[in-house]
Amino acid sequence: MPNEMVTIEAHDGGAFSAYLAKPVADKAPGLVLMQYICGVNAVMRRLADEYADQGYLVAVPDLFWRQEPDLQLINDPSSPDPDEQKRALELNNGFEDGTAIEDLKSTLAYLRSHPNGNGAAGALGYCLGGRTAYLMAARSDSDCTVGYYGVNIDTYLDEASAISRPLMLHVAANDELCIPDAHDAIIGALSGNANVTLHEYEGAGHAFALEGGHNYHPEAAALANQRSSDYLRQYLLGA
Repeated sequence: MPNEMVTIEAHDGGAFSAYLAKPVADKAPGLVLMQYICGVNAVMRRLADEYADQGYLVAVPDLFWRQEPDLQLINDPSSPDPDEQKRALELNNGFEDGTAIEDLKSTLAYLRSHPNGNGAAGALGYCLGGRTAYLMAARSDSDCTVGYYGVNIDTYLDEASAISRPLMLHVAANDELCIPDAHDAIIGALSGNANVTLHEYEGAGHAFALEGGHNYHPEAAALANQRSSDYLRQYLLGA
């Protein structure tokens, strides 16, 4: 089954695109893959293909469509273009979490009802997508959720008690986008929730799992990715 771009109806009118990566199996659990601040670029499509190879029906929705649809920035993290970096930051600054979560919930529902889906569906995200991962755990019926180095999670800690399904967060100990007070608040608020699994990576900075990025940390990335794979397999594949 070839991978393709699909269209998903938004909850409030309009529609957005998503990259859909399909597994070999005729029926598979869904996985909503949530972007960095660079759109559905080559990085996200490659990750989607990799998770499809692990047995998931993967959708990467365009979360910037309300500002500028179908934009792809910094396809090669090893040589980022300064103008594209600037545009990514502008889009990030104009990002509205509430409507994005509704788009992600629409994507989750799309995967649950897809002919190749089996009804189960989870979510996984990085950076901006790490924050939406936390919010999906608090606001959606995602069967399980994984977030990497989410930014500004501390501003939503009043929703921590709403997390009733499995959530795994990968925390960079040296995340330059998460000040110590915010880091400590996140750990303090979530460590007591039995539904939340926290993993901290010493010596790792923000985006440590972004291959080719300036903060790429191969050892931390490999460990986090293996933990993510095991977690998804447990809760979505039942293995």
